[in-house]
Amino acid sequence: MNLIKRTFPGRFRLARLTRTPVIGRAIDRMLFDGDDIIYLPKDNVIPVNRQLTGPESIVLPSQVVEHFIARASHHWIMNACICRDASACHDYPIDLGCLFLGEAVLQINPALGRLVPQEEALAHVRRCREAGLVHLIGRNKLDTVWLGAGPGDRLMTICNCCPCCCLWRMLPRLDPAISAKVTRMPGVNVTVTDRCAGCGTCTAGICFVDAIRLVDGCATIDAACRGCGRCVEVCPNEAIELTIDERTFGAGGPISHTIARLSSLVDVS
Repeated sequence: MNLIKRTFPGRFRLARLTRTPVIGRAIDRMLFDGDDIIYLPKDNVIPVNRQLTGPESIVLPSQVVEHFIARASHHWIMNACICRDASACHDYPIDLGCLFLGEAVLQINPALGRLVPQEEALAHVRRCREAGLVHLIGRNKLDTVWLGAGPGDRLMTICNCCPCCCLWRMLPRLDPAISAKVTRMPGVNVTVTDRCAGCGTCTAGICFVDAIRLVDGCATIDAACRGCGRCVEVCPNEAIELTIDERTFGAGGPISHTIARLSSLVDVS
């Protein structure tokens, strides 16, 4: 953990190494093999004043997190967020660390965190959302390596990310084969409407993957967007919209699709 903190400021240089063919393939096998990690949009950017066609009264991305917390055999909360701690973050709480689920958490060094009951795990993720953090959920081999906890199909990671310190700010610098393992939630679309006034608020350190910029006086979002919804939240003109397309996922909708996808990779029970 001390090594990670010391090297964290240089993570962007390390990320660029993955674009070197031999080194990149080795890093991929060692730290990212089998990964599938999904950024979930913030609940408060989902429009609720419209008719939904799916079986649920409202689609909230946090339902994915709560599903796995409800089914997990063990819940482990880190004492601190290693990313914010290493960056000495001043804008978001350092004490709101990652949540890990599944039997592999029993192998984590007890000095790093604690086992908690389901109710405390649910309260923890609520606190994270209230603090403005974004959930990232999935299978992450990097965590099995540095925590010494495995196998990977018994450890689910739920990170609670801020835009300034998140490890995955290095995504634009990673080899595309690795960065493609961190995705937006299925069905999520982020679009800029004609209400955009070109003020640039959404480009001022808001997007952690630098996917939004001004082009000819209007905000433009490119394919690197992971659909977190931070730009939607900060736009003073409400010119950016995030929608979740339910129609392409059948009766279960995107929430059930996301849960099924993650369940095929990690058994938290």
